[in-house]
Amino acid sequence: MFGRKKKSNENQELSQSYWAYVSRQFKKNKRALYSLYLIGFLAIIALLADFIANEKPIICKYEGKVIMPVFRGYAVDLGLAKWPEAFKTGDWKSKEYDFAIWPPVPYLPNNLDYNARWSGPFDKQEVKNTWWRHWLGTDDLGRDVLSGMIHGTRIAFMVGIIAMGIACIIGIFLGACAGYFGDTGLELTRGGMIINFIALLLAFFYGFYSRSYAISDAFNVSFGAAMWKILLGVLIFLGVMILANIIAIPFRKIPFFNKKVAFPVDIAITRVIEVIRSIPLLVIILAIVAIAKPSILLVMAVIGMFSWTGIARFIRAELLRVRQLEYIEAANALGFSQMRAMFKHAIPNSLSPVFIAVAFGIASAILTESFLSFLGLGVPAETITWGKMLAISRTNPSAWWFAIFPGFAIFITVTLFNLIGEGLTDALDPRLKQ
Repeated sequence: MFGRKKKSNENQELSQSYWAYVSRQFKKNKRALYSLYLIGFLAIIALLADFIANEKPIICKYEGKVIMPVFRGYAVDLGLAKWPEAFKTGDWKSKEYDFAIWPPVPYLPNNLDYNARWSGPFDKQEVKNTWWRHWLGTDDLGRDVLSGMIHGTRIAFMVGIIAMGIACIIGIFLGACAGYFGDTGLELTRGGMIINFIALLLAFFYGFYSRSYAISDAFNVSFGAAMWKILLGVLIFLGVMILANIIAIPFRKIPFFNKKVAFPVDIAITRVIEVIRSIPLLVIILAIVAIAKPSILLVMAVIGMFSWTGIARFIRAELLRVRQLEYIEAANALGFSQMRAMFKHAIPNSLSPVFIAVAFGIASAILTESFLSFLGLGVPAETITWGKMLAISRTNPSAWWFAIFPGFAIFITVTLFNLIGEGLTDALDPRLKQ
């Protein structure tokens, strides 16, 4: 009986999926596992930053009406709602509420307390009670460091995740095309290649470049207005590309334009990767953010648009191997299109190295944003980040708390993501399988 049970457990272990094996190997690396737990804790702080440190109540009842100011603030920022007249002006804490539930930290990063300027964590502070105390000190304007640290966590995670999300979309698509099609696997008509190349330039011009000022002005209105302008640009881009391919239909009757030729996808994409990697990423980012209007979204986009090369190289190398396997040949033999075989079968089985690149990439993006903020580039003046807080310490070297807390947060976060990346590297290495 015990022998049968033991054999059943062994069979169950052997039948586990590849990702179950990876999970089991990852859990053996305690440093990586605890790093993942800590990153999860920081992610919760980033997600709930407005509920932890805010000048507004989480929920309150005012003049007989129940209001949730934090949630309503999100709707106002998206352009979906407006503040009631009673809340458009004045101090939130000076109003007479029927009841109110407040965040544990009663400050936003930009709230000013002129009675507590350059107050250290252990200094005597002129506050009403313990709840109002600045537990990690203040800066020269009386801005609370603890609130800045909490909201800075959100900025750091947003930059890392969104930037690498953009990098993944670009890197996976281009790397997969280079690895799957190679230099002879993709055949296009001459007319289609010429017209699509011209259409690509026109689509980018009319969709984004000619509307760059309108998109920039929309960010000053609201986040929702900016997203609508960007969505409109995407629709214009797609519309131009579709119209160009409709115009190309008559050219198919001309033998010269209808002749198919192999497009060297691998060479083209590889050369683009080499060009981008030959220029230091920081130089490219500094050149763009120095001349553009400060925006945290611009920083995310620029980091993402120039950080995809590593992901593309990983996915390309995997696709060069995977495209020779039997299940890809079987998909082609069944008559599946090349794009379907690539997206449905080849790419899902080649993503293992991408997760490693993403973990290290998030750490690199956070470090890059902190460096830009430290230099005062790319980030608006009203946005408080860890790098900007660290830069304040230069004006007053005796304010040690402005060097210790943000610097420690950057160091810990980057280290945690690097440890997770190392753990994934070991877990995905088949040579370590036991």
